[in-house]
Amino acid sequence: MESRSNEEPEQGRKRKKKSALREYAEAAAIAILLALFIRTFVVQAFKIPSGSMEPTLLIGDHILVNKFIYGVKLPFIRKTVIPVSEPDRGDVIVFIYPVDPGKDFIKRVIGLPGDKVEIIDEKLFVNDRPYPEDPGIYAKRSTHLGNPGSKYNFGPVTVPEGHYFVMGDNRDHSYDSRFWGFVPEPSIKGEAFMIYWSWPHWQRTFDTID
Repeated sequence: MESRSNEEPEQGRKRKKKSALREYAEAAAIAILLALFIRTFVVQAFKIPSGSMEPTLLIGDHILVNKFIYGVKLPFIRKTVIPVSEPDRGDVIVFIYPVDPGKDFIKRVIGLPGDKVEIIDEKLFVNDRPYPEDPGIYAKRSTHLGNPGSKYNFGPVTVPEGHYFVMGDNRDHSYDSRFWGFVPEPSIKGEAFMIYWSWPHWQRTFDTID
């Protein structure tokens, strides 16, 4: 009788231990699924690796991208199932690089579907009108004449339906739609909206992206 009574509390402790481990495992699984859901459909973090968007974004900036703003897309096939809004001129977007789908690029939307885009002597025109408050910068001609990224004159080109014309703000050092063409709408991942951390430019932390 004594032996049996001693075994019962021990078995109870084992069951409680297994129950606690199961609860921890379930909580971890839920946390992982929630994180994957948020990353896939709501917001994703990226790090800026190049100076193509200077001075808006600097090398070392860590940014957040709103993936819900342009609608909910199914993973892998990139089909929009819940439309929300469409990219607008001036939006800074992250997208799948059309030439190499294994890479993500970040640029500014300049031309919408149907727009006519042209650059005349460094001045940007959309639909034959000067682009308002163009954030693009050029270095002095004497320092960038040999740079293939320097395009003082470009176009005109018309943006096809379902596509967007994008450019980096650092016009002399941006490999963008001037060179490889347009961004298909399904390739757009979202809009960059915040610098949540920047090293060594720590004072930029929590800056909004315009």
